[in-house]
Amino acid sequence: MTQRLNHYLGFFFVAFTTFNMFSCQEKKQETQEETATTNKKKPVVMAYYVPERDYKPETIPVEQLSHIIFSFTNVIDGEMKFRNPESAGPKLQQLVEQKKRNPDLKVMIACGGWGAGGFSDMAVSEETREKFAQSVFDFVQQYQLDGLDMDWEYPGIPAAGTKAREEDKENFTALMKRLREVLDSTGRDQTLTFASAGWKRYYDNIETLEVMKYANYMNIMTYDQVSGVSIYTGHHTPLGYVNNQEIGNYPFKKNLDSLHAAGRTQDADPRSAEKIVDFLINKGVDPSQLVIGGAFYGRAWKGVPPTNNGLYQLSSGIHIGWSAYHQIRDEFEPNQKFTRHWDENAKAAYLYNAEDSIMISYDDSVSLRLKTEFAMEKGLGGVMFWELGNDTKEDGSLLDAIYTAANK
Repeated sequence: MTQRLNHYLGFFFVAFTTFNMFSCQEKKQETQEETATTNKKKPVVMAYYVPERDYKPETIPVEQLSHIIFSFTNVIDGEMKFRNPESAGPKLQQLVEQKKRNPDLKVMIACGGWGAGGFSDMAVSEETREKFAQSVFDFVQQYQLDGLDMDWEYPGIPAAGTKAREEDKENFTALMKRLREVLDSTGRDQTLTFASAGWKRYYDNIETLEVMKYANYMNIMTYDQVSGVSIYTGHHTPLGYVNNQEIGNYPFKKNLDSLHAAGRTQDADPRSAEKIVDFLINKGVDPSQLVIGGAFYGRAWKGVPPTNNGLYQLSSGIHIGWSAYHQIRDEFEPNQKFTRHWDENAKAAYLYNAEDSIMISYDDSVSLRLKTEFAMEKGLGGVMFWELGNDTKEDGSLLDAIYTAANK
């Protein structure tokens, strides 16, 4: 009897110990999964921002942003300055004050922009770079900023009448190195970014991996991929990688093929966010330093034939070179003449009005959600966009779509 009792007690002890062991392992695994989820870095959500005419900084949705980049200063007499400091300065100060609503917000300043000159001359020597860097230090200290975005469009490439030199390639690296040192000397955590192009030729003219030693993020302008001077319709801010053979034998493809054959483009495929990201990762750039761009504006063409619902066609010219999303939302999306279409390959929306022969390429809430999800799945730094003032103030804004996707 005693022997049989000891046998049963031994059996129950082993079973109980085994159950506890597996239970502890399951709890440990659950804890590790919860910790991994908690520690997973959220993507940055960076807004470029140009103060609106009706400037009300207290209404800017700073709670949904990690960074806001006040735009623009310029290179003036070799230094970083506002063109109208008496107007822009107080507005920047008011923006910095909004950190009380989001203490984690980084308020930055952008220098440059499309058509902004002075960069090549400013970066040409150690002396000229030092003069600029000291002006950056003084500016950042004056306004108590959290970083700088260098928007030099583009080193080594004359664009919109700007000056360029072959030496811009090395000088840009030296400039970014000195800016990193100067920003670090402020005694506060500083973010250094630069706006880069969404096409390959740009990267022939910068020392990409060297520059990334000093920058926190590269803000890739994955918009204007079909420019405001193109007479061919296309997606100006697509996410998806579209092969040349996938766009059909439309006028857009024939033009792309001719440009490639003439050596004016490095490949014959349309540009896209996925494409340039893969290109940069293959070059050795850390994905967590890459930030892709969304467009809070659209572009419209006129005289567009109905073939393929107006996509990849030869137009009679630009109808609207820049249409803020709030205009598209208010005037075009509800207009029954316009039909929304979705390109599954490009992962991009567009509108077509067959009656008036108008095609509009733009980012909507669906495409921006997908861009944000792509950034997270790919381990990228996050998403930025140009520019916040173009968004709708109504529910279901483009920023809402990004913020919701980033915080899933």
